[in-house]
Amino acid sequence: MAKNQSRKPGRDVRGGTGKRVRRDNPTNRSFKKDASRRGYVPAGKKRPASARGGVRSGARPSFIEGRRACVEALDAHIPLRRALVAASAGERDRALDEIVVRLEQEGVRVEYVARDRLDDRSSHGAHQGIMLEVEPFEYAELSDVIDAAGAGDALVLLLDHVTDEGNFGAIVRTAEVVGAAGVVIANARAARVGTAAYKTSAGAVLHVPIAQVPNLASALDQLKEAGFWVGAATEHAHDDVWHAPLDGRICLVMGSEGSGVSALVRKKCDFECKLPQRGRVESLNVAQACTALCYEWLRRVMEKSEEA
Repeated sequence: MAKNQSRKPGRDVRGGTGKRVRRDNPTNRSFKKDASRRGYVPAGKKRPASARGGVRSGARPSFIEGRRACVEALDAHIPLRRALVAASAGERDRALDEIVVRLEQEGVRVEYVARDRLDDRSSHGAHQGIMLEVEPFEYAELSDVIDAAGAGDALVLLLDHVTDEGNFGAIVRTAEVVGAAGVVIANARAARVGTAAYKTSAGAVLHVPIAQVPNLASALDQLKEAGFWVGAATEHAHDDVWHAPLDGRICLVMGSEGSGVSALVRKKCDFECKLPQRGRVESLNVAQACTALCYEWLRRVMEKSEEA
């Protein structure tokens, strides 16, 4: 722990003013991990599509097009609504028929349509006779993430307007692998769960709660009330990760690809840290940096567990 840091939440010399009351919660990991669902829903609770943080009414359908992309979607167990396949026998061949058979085996509804209909929906005109409509993803509530954290050591990742869906998916994959309680994102000007996120997360978006919130600063206040220390990863930090209190019950804030952690969010943080470096490249990207920091948290938690 750095000498200029207090272990009392909200009293760090670099920011963090909120008082926090530790809330013991016997619930731990109360989520159903079912890849057939479109997103996380707490046990015993069904979230309506119109609820805040859920599927937006009138949302435009998302399509995957092209044979290889469709096979990858099946391999990643992306929840699919239906498949649109060229109706003309002259446009189908053995490879396409094999994909159709697999779709039917997975219980995906197959609709045979005119090529013109595929052309109209295609984003780049290379559908190769098949398009898959992806089910809208249902996001968790912040309270779901807090419930999943239980009462002991836990990690929550809060992304301050990360916009690249590939980076977002990679971060969610890291979160799942290290056993994070959840990921929190803004509901505007931020990457969402889409085709790229399913792919780069290797399907991890189905196995960790992802909460969309209207205000990140308010979300941090709620996490503090639940006993979390909030730490920002920023190159402007005084302490490196080895000397930061990155253990126990932590909310780790990762900033956007361009501007990093915003000033408003930094003011809410109890401490800041950075990764040391010796090379000439400016820094790691946000997904790589997040992985390194998450594993430092996991190392400390596992080390403490072994000593107990």
